Amino acid sequence: MPVFVKKLLIWGSVAFLIYFMAFRPQGAADMFKAIGVGLMAIFSGLGDFLSSLAS
Repeated sequence: MPVFVKKLLIWGSVAFLIYFMAFRPQGAADMFKAIGVGLMAIFSGLGDFLSSLAS
C-alpha cells in the first residue's frame, strides 16, 4: 500500500473518531466498552487455553 494512501486512511480514521466522540459521546463510550469486553474475553480464553496446556 502506498505511503500516501496509508497516511490518508490513518488521518481519516482519527478524524472520524474525534467527530464520533464529539457528537455522539454515549455511542463512542458504548463502542469502546464493547471493544474492552471483547479484548478481555479474548485474553481470558487465551489464559484458559494456556492453563489447560500446563495441566
